[in-house]
Amino acid sequence: MSIGNAIQKGTLIYIYDHNGRQITSVSAPGRWPEDGLKGFTANTVSIQKGSLIYHYDEMGHCVGRPRPAQAPLPATQQGKREPCTA
Repeated sequence: MSIGNAIQKGTLIYIYDHNGRQITSVSAPGRWPEDGLKGFTANTVSIQKGSLIYHYDEMGHCVGRPRPAQAPLPATQQGKREPCTA
């Protein structure tokens, strides 16, 4: 299964498959105006929370390490999944 779309409504990010069915949702508490959905690919959704950007897979699990929001994001490595450390 892969991500077909991601939409932010309020403080939740809804993740959909390619058929338009909702797979899961992820909380994005909007403490700052910049917080929330930053983008998505077929494999991950990028969400800013404070000064960090977190990546979530199609099931809503945090993958990799959070990155500073100011730094450019490196290309994700396929198959490499680390638990989030925050």
